[in-house]
Amino acid sequence: MEISIIGAGSIGLLFASYLADFYEVAVYSKTIEQAKLIEEHGIVLLKGSSKKRVQVKALPFEKYIRNEDLTILAVKQYQLNEVLPALNGGNLFFLQNGMGHLETLQKLRSENIYVGSVEHGASKENQWTVRHNGEGITKSAVFRGSSEPLISLSNTLSGLFPISLEKDYYEMLLKKLVANAVINPLTAVLGVPNGRLLDNPYYLMVFNQIFEEIAYILKLKNKEEMLKSVMEICQKTAKNRSSMLKDVEAHRKTEIDAILGYVVMEAEKQNIKAPLTENFYHMLKGKEKNREGKF
Repeated sequence: MEISIIGAGSIGLLFASYLADFYEVAVYSKTIEQAKLIEEHGIVLLKGSSKKRVQVKALPFEKYIRNEDLTILAVKQYQLNEVLPALNGGNLFFLQNGMGHLETLQKLRSENIYVGSVEHGASKENQWTVRHNGEGITKSAVFRGSSEPLISLSNTLSGLFPISLEKDYYEMLLKKLVANAVINPLTAVLGVPNGRLLDNPYYLMVFNQIFEEIAYILKLKNKEEMLKSVMEICQKTAKNRSSMLKDVEAHRKTEIDAILGYVVMEAEKQNIKAPLTENFYHMLKGKEKNREGKF
């Protein structure tokens, strides 16, 4: 199977480093410079004290031509509009946070479309090196079409880089959305690692309040179970700094629109007042404005 990975951030490099042992992998980066560096150095995977190097084909995205069996979209949700026009059919596997892209996926002509929820911890050390900080699982589900390519991928990677096949893509993404909507904005505004949201009693009060508001907006049926799940994620990743916090610290654009923006829109559709959700959304949007140098 030939696999193309669009996006050479931490998740794109992580997937490429594991998939390259079994498949012919091509990585498409945003810049020519990064593609040249990956071609020169390969992709280096750091995990604990171990170090592994794999060679993959690397090209800038402008040279993407679909001729693979599976294309994995490992870009941020707000970057999808830049790459979707080049995708002409094929088997597409989307790994974005949030749920705002589901409406866009409905419009694609591809016969087989899959969505995923990545629960690994990963950070990019440089343009060709990724550190696997925390082992997890990639949950996947069929958005449209046949599950055969996903089953094949899951069977091949079983035990090494597990990919599970879930029955309901909406419930799968909803669970990840709730966790991201609670943890990411709070850690990004407060500037703390995930575990501090539970350790600090005052942060924990805000944690519980925003969860309750989000649960009401999204009409969660299994609220207690979902809260337990979000708290377990915080505990398992206690020392981790969320991706949104990292983006704020690096003065990059965040995924606030894809995550909390989706919740805000759902509240507006239902004419529900959501002061906490809206305030954290506006605080993060304000940080993005500061990044742009507008104020």
